[in-house]
Amino acid sequence: MLATIDTGAAAVAAAPGAGAISPRDRTVDRAYRLRQSGADILLIFVVLQLGSVIYALLEPDRFPYLTDANISLALQAIPLLGIVALGVGVLMIAGEFDLSVGANFIFSSVMVGQLTERGTPEVVAVLIGLGIGVGIGLLNGYLTLQFRIPSFVTTLGTMGIWSAATLLFHGTASQAYVPSDTLSNLLAGELGIFSAQFLWLLAFAIALWGFLQRHRLGNHVLAAGGNALAAISTGVPAKRAKLLAFAIAGFAASLSGLLAAARVGNISPAGGTDLPLQAIAACVIGGVALAGGRGTVLGIFVGASLIYWIQDVLLLLAAPAYYLTAFVGGLIIAAGILYERVRGRG
Repeated sequence: MLATIDTGAAAVAAAPGAGAISPRDRTVDRAYRLRQSGADILLIFVVLQLGSVIYALLEPDRFPYLTDANISLALQAIPLLGIVALGVGVLMIAGEFDLSVGANFIFSSVMVGQLTERGTPEVVAVLIGLGIGVGIGLLNGYLTLQFRIPSFVTTLGTMGIWSAATLLFHGTASQAYVPSDTLSNLLAGELGIFSAQFLWLLAFAIALWGFLQRHRLGNHVLAAGGNALAAISTGVPAKRAKLLAFAIAGFAASLSGLLAAARVGNISPAGGTDLPLQAIAACVIGGVALAGGRGTVLGIFVGASLIYWIQDVLLLLAAPAYYLTAFVGGLIIAAGILYERVRGRG
């Protein structure tokens, strides 16, 4: 059962005493539908890409945007944020948050590295690492739903717990991770201009698209995020849907951590601190409603790509690294304002 969306011209037409739909209402409705589909952020991204390409053609020495090295780096880096953002996005659509994805990203991959070092078969170590990620997500969901704690508070707490657990089990030194050639090619190899990690991102995005748009459980996630009480009253298992969304977010964090470890050959216990902010930013920029119930895989995918584009351009222009944080913060505010205005609340 799909969650009800009560906005735009349809809501105006259905209102008691409503007459003909005004041009403003039609404009708001079109803008809302564009925002809901993720097409608006895709259009913005395409325009920015065209601008970057034109500038790179005019000033190739000052702005090496089209070099093979830069394109290859983008195809390797975007999946690490994109996969986490997709998992966080599904959870936000369900009406919840997970601030512990950065700690999960590090802890689960560190455990894979340690298990592999100690002689555990690498496939088993990988499965255990992914299982740890899912388990962290399920624990977040259980604590949130069982004790009715806001997920923001729950995951803020578990973020600290799993960050401390990483230091307890491993310390502050980097954890080496050198998988076999076969596993390395599977996780971080290259197929022409595409990296294996980019293909993992595409596969995960397609799977989540099918889950949200074609599967009953995906509809339950949308309904639970849109209006949990209404969903429960119509027979939708909202708690189970939210718990599943927490598990998906946990799995995405551990998968991304594993891919990052395979790519660089080690894991830093101090890494992942900005990951929750950037993942939530990618979702908000991509059109996921902070209140839940609305969002698309396409929007999240493009939102993550846009954040990387900002980082890449700033690096190529030799801008200070902290500009990225400020820019992302500004985009979050702008996306929130746009969301509220196209809903007719501005």
